[in-house]
Amino acid sequence: MRPDPAHLKTIEQRLLWLSHWMVHHANHIRPKADGIKVGGHQASSASMVSIMTALYFSALRPEDRVAVKPHAAPVFHALQYLMGNQTREKMENFRGFGGVQSYPSRTKDTCDVDFSTGSVGLGVAITSFASLVQDYITAKSWGADAPVGRMVALAGDAELDEGNIYEALQEGWKNDLRNCWWIIDYNRQSLDGIVREGLFERIEKIFDAFGWDVVRVKYGVLQRAAFAEPGGDKLRGWIDACPNQQYSALTFMGGAVWRQRLLDDLGDQGDVTALIERRSDEELAELMENLGGNCVETMAETFDAVDHDRPVCFLAYTVKGWGTPIAGHKDNHGGLMNSTQFAQWQAHMGVPEGQEWDPLATVQDPEGLRKFLSEVPFFAQGTRRYADARLPVPEIAAPAGREISTQMAFGKILDDLSKGSSELAGRIVTTSPDVTGTTNLGPWVNRRKLFSRTAQADAFIEHRIPSTAKWEFTPEGQHIELGIAEMNLMLLLGAAGLTHSLFGKRLIPIGTVYDPFVSRGLDALNYACYQDARFILAGTPSGVTLAPEGGAHQSIGTPLIGMSQDGLAAFEPAFADELAVIMQWAFDYVQRDGEGDPDERTWLRDETGGSVYLRLTTNPVEQPGKRADDAFRQGTIDGAYWLRPPGPNCEVVIAYQGAVAPEAIKAAGMIAEERRDIGVLAVTSADRLNSGWTAAQRARSRGNAAAQSHAETLMGALPPHCKLITVIDGHPATLSWLGSVAGHQTIPMGVEHFGQTGTIGDLYRHHGIDAAAIVEKVNGLTAGKRAARGAFAAMARS
Repeated sequence: MRPDPAHLKTIEQRLLWLSHWMVHHANHIRPKADGIKVGGHQASSASMVSIMTALYFSALRPEDRVAVKPHAAPVFHALQYLMGNQTREKMENFRGFGGVQSYPSRTKDTCDVDFSTGSVGLGVAITSFASLVQDYITAKSWGADAPVGRMVALAGDAELDEGNIYEALQEGWKNDLRNCWWIIDYNRQSLDGIVREGLFERIEKIFDAFGWDVVRVKYGVLQRAAFAEPGGDKLRGWIDACPNQQYSALTFMGGAVWRQRLLDDLGDQGDVTALIERRSDEELAELMENLGGNCVETMAETFDAVDHDRPVCFLAYTVKGWGTPIAGHKDNHGGLMNSTQFAQWQAHMGVPEGQEWDPLATVQDPEGLRKFLSEVPFFAQGTRRYADARLPVPEIAAPAGREISTQMAFGKILDDLSKGSSELAGRIVTTSPDVTGTTNLGPWVNRRKLFSRTAQADAFIEHRIPSTAKWEFTPEGQHIELGIAEMNLMLLLGAAGLTHSLFGKRLIPIGTVYDPFVSRGLDALNYACYQDARFILAGTPSGVTLAPEGGAHQSIGTPLIGMSQDGLAAFEPAFADELAVIMQWAFDYVQRDGEGDPDERTWLRDETGGSVYLRLTTNPVEQPGKRADDAFRQGTIDGAYWLRPPGPNCEVVIAYQGAVAPEAIKAAGMIAEERRDIGVLAVTSADRLNSGWTAAQRARSRGNAAAQSHAETLMGALPPHCKLITVIDGHPATLSWLGSVAGHQTIPMGVEHFGQTGTIGDLYRHHGIDAAAIVEKVNGLTAGKRAARGAFAAMARS
């Protein structure tokens, strides 16, 4: 049963006031520490207030999840404040340090945010992937009791310019999307201007083509009542024909101008003229601004009328800045009411001075409203954050083989897990953007099958046609196959990596992608990490080691992405046993959610957990033999270990990461006869080495003189005259900082330019990362025995 429209109208006006007062207070009343405008999007909030009132206080249930339009954050904070879930202190500190966030944030806001938003379009698209993941969970025997709700996105019309939205639409159609609502705030104004005429007619066809119901919510109750009066059909015809710019401009100018324009355009037509003249200027303005999206009663009726699980796009016509003095002005996106405007508006809203923060100021029946609020279904169960137990991680053995690539080892590790019956293996869900076979997920998929809500037979199996890929779709399947859009991959990983919190059922998502195309999905990857989603991402194959594929498929900067991306621990192992150690650690790391002090051995906050990025290669390399000592295992996780420990008078250390291991090892052997106590440092994670080093420095600056990172322990044992050669199949800056740890001269080697086709040997020589190039660098740095003898003889002769 729908709630009393009077209660909804009261709440709507309360949210309109509180959201705008919070922004005004931050910009005009709170002392400023600098001269920068705080901002807050008053107009964008106003256009959403009726929609959000109807949604949260009528339509939603606790199992539903919502991604709030970034610029409607003030309304979201206001409704949480009205419900007692947000403090006045944080509201007063809107956009300040520790206050409510500019845009809703799962990790930074203390109230119940379902999906973080901020990067335009991504908050919309992730709801479709959350719905797909919800279906995945409930199809499993262990997830049948998970809550099932609607995944809802509140979006601005300008967000529909974002391409990732249309990529998500296509993927949703492929996977029979359901239980997903996208509610479009169609105020026809964006940051720089007015939305083009007729645009949504074209967008509507796209939604229809992908199986969505499109519901236009154009007229409010006042307008529909007026249309029923004599002459109302003419008024409706005028509204439908009015260009967006004209409607916005007339809204800003108000009732008298509305009257003049309507009479001028419609002429003296008796019935419609009488309809207009029966209303005062204020009433006429209220009528013309009573679009469907600005009518809480209409929105509640519209939401309530949906009785199916098909995806629905609601096109809610609104006025940007509705109900405020800046309504309709084309500059109102970033504009704010000034102090004079706000004082007049406060008087109009009837809020007494001194009661601005009172949640129920102006409410005629406070007790009645409190009772209503206590019974609102969406809030009735309190916080909607779930948790799920951590899954035990089975022993991960290094794949056998004298020569093997890290990509092949990755596939074998997953294949071994697929053969077992561990609880962890049952919760793994893999996904890939049309590169499942070429990233070595094939054996896993053959055993664990592909997911679909309905079983689909493999025609090749039915006809007994030999194939290495057994593509069987079933509700029990554990692989979600995606099209070739990397943004969708990252969004699916983000949604799947939140299931323990959203649905109370933990998944271990693993995604694979060609390493150079990590950059294609980087915005969505950052978005997933910002939400603290938990997943494992394998970028493979990587670097110029991919060789014949050419420059378009050879990654250069991805190691730096791994180092700089917050919430993502990046590794680049060279050997299969390293990868086995890392994956065993990663399966536990993605499940951690602890708090506390950093580990004083590494100064990394491993207890808080995070996601993991593996940069892998297709080049088979000779394996070093069985290694099971604690120093190797711990060093692999901490970021580096000595493959060849340096002697006490070490002249040169070669530090490498990833696929160039054979070149570094070969170079060390070549120069050992001419140099003393050569060391070889196997770096498995420049990211973790660097993070620990900077964290230990912070600890020392705060008074902990004993703080020392793993990198400092490794470098501190080297004599001052020792030189470092760093080498990686990636940008040389990845390891160039190592010399700064203890003040050693460093020559970084790596790839700085686009590659071309050729053999690995050709490209390593071309980019100067082969053994010969390393030896050349070493000979240019230090004299060595032979050169020293020649120099001594020359001195003797002189």
